[in-house]
Amino acid sequence: MTRIQKSSFGNTPFQQLLGHNIEVMNSWSHLGSVLEKDALLSSHLKEQVRRTLAQSNGCEYCKAKGKPDPNKFDLKTSIAVGFAEVFLKQRPLIPDSSFNILQQYFSEEEISELCAFIAFTTASQFFGAMMQLKV
Repeated sequence: MTRIQKSSFGNTPFQQLLGHNIEVMNSWSHLGSVLEKDALLSSHLKEQVRRTLAQSNGCEYCKAKGKPDPNKFDLKTSIAVGFAEVFLKQRPLIPDSSFNILQQYFSEEEISELCAFIAFTTASQFFGAMMQLKV
C-alpha cells in the first residue's frame, strides 16, 4: 500500500499519486513524455537506461518492467547504460573521465538529453520509492 491515498486524477498509479496537484501531475507527465520519446537519443536506448536506474533507485513499481537487456544493446546503448551505472555509484560527483568517454561517442546535445533523462528518471523513481509504490 502506498503511503498516501491515490487521487482520482491520473491514468497510472504513479500519476494518481501526483494527481493531488493536477498541475504538477500534468507537467511531470508532459516532461516524462518528452524525455522518453525518440529524439536525439532513441527511446530504446533510454528504456535500457531507465531499467538500469530502476534496479538501484528503490522503486518497486519502476523495477516491474524488468532489468536491462544486454542482448538489445548497441554501442551507444552500452555506453549510456555504463554512464548510468557510474551515476548510480558515484552520484552526484561524476568523474570527468566518464564525461570524456561520453564525448567520444555522443554530441553535446545528446549528452545534455541523456543527463536530463537520467536526472528526471531518478527523481521519478525516488518519488515512487518514497511513496512505496508497488506494482
